[in-house]
Amino acid sequence: MGTVQDFESLRRSSLSANLSDEQVEALNGIAYCRRLADQEILIREGNIDNSLHVITEGAIAVTRDLGKGEYTTIHVLRTGDLAGEMGFISGQPHTATLRSLGRTQVCSFERESFESLLIEHPWLVYRVMQNIVKVSQDILRRMNAQHVELTKYVSSSHALF
Repeated sequence: MGTVQDFESLRRSSLSANLSDEQVEALNGIAYCRRLADQEILIREGNIDNSLHVITEGAIAVTRDLGKGEYTTIHVLRTGDLAGEMGFISGQPHTATLRSLGRTQVCSFERESFESLLIEHPWLVYRVMQNIVKVSQDILRRMNAQHVELTKYVSSSHALF
């Protein structure tokens, strides 16, 4: 992946909403963009990872460990979504494993590199933090809507399946 392609991927992402091209270029300067193979683990449940990942193409399954090598998918993140944003901000261990579904492209940012932008680009950092909150809210809304639909289905089928 080249710098121009990485810039274009970031420019189209939700992370760069309301940013100027100059600000996106500053982000591109600290980004590490790469392709993940099918089922490649991006973040492992229980680990601390100070990275923020932008899904610029493809999808990532949010999974929880069931033990004995089995897992369940609790949500699917898609192109434009962010991954690892809560750990990126809080520094706490992740509560789920993230694994790619098919070939997926992500652009990642380390917290330390991102924080280095504060001095020269404070508005960039502020806008990115706003975008992180907006995208997180959108993901939560989708998850809540899916939960409501599942609850309706179980209720209407009288839990017979």
